[in-house]
Amino acid sequence: MTVQKEHRVQGVDHAAFPTFDPVATVRFYRDVLKFPVVHSICAAGWGPDKHPDFIHFFFDIGNDDRIAFFYYFGLEPFGDQSAPGDAWGRLGHDTPDFFVNSRHLAIHVGNEDDLMEYRRRLDDSEWPVEMQVMHETIESIYTHDPNGYMIEITRALRPVTPQEDLDAALTIDALCEVASGDDPTMDKLLTRKAELIVARAAAWEDGQAGLRDREPVKS
Repeated sequence: MTVQKEHRVQGVDHAAFPTFDPVATVRFYRDVLKFPVVHSICAAGWGPDKHPDFIHFFFDIGNDDRIAFFYYFGLEPFGDQSAPGDAWGRLGHDTPDFFVNSRHLAIHVGNEDDLMEYRRRLDDSEWPVEMQVMHETIESIYTHDPNGYMIEITRALRPVTPQEDLDAALTIDALCEVASGDDPTMDKLLTRKAELIVARAAAWEDGQAGLRDREPVKS
């Protein structure tokens, strides 16, 4: 007789939070704590009509765990931003659902069978799955726990490539520049990212040419 494995999760995939200051967030996690940027998602025109464009970016905190942040273009801070520890302000009845749900815990499972097993358990409970989403590199199911906190259970669709890590780094560099200026938008972010790609590709080509020039001539 096969014994059903009760516990199938493999730890935290990521914990996610909103940020109103992506530049300081990047400086704190990437530059001070030295957590590398490992993934980013630029979401333009996503969700309901009132949902702003946003970027979702991730830092590696070790053991395949990540901490992630959402930056919503054009969204003003809630509450008193001058109070220490009140970076998000006091959430009230007018706070958009997407902002509340951006603070969530994502738990990792190893494969599709485990993900579907948790879907079955939730759907048979008082807290059924509210949505199932295929993202760029993961598939996730979502629900809210009895306290109203969003819980995500996720599986990897494929490994993240080094090229995607490089893309994330370029995206975050562009974000930091755009968010430091006036009226940051997704269009400005994507335009600046394209400029950085062109500039760095040219610098790489110049470096390769310099290496070729220094190579000894074979007789």
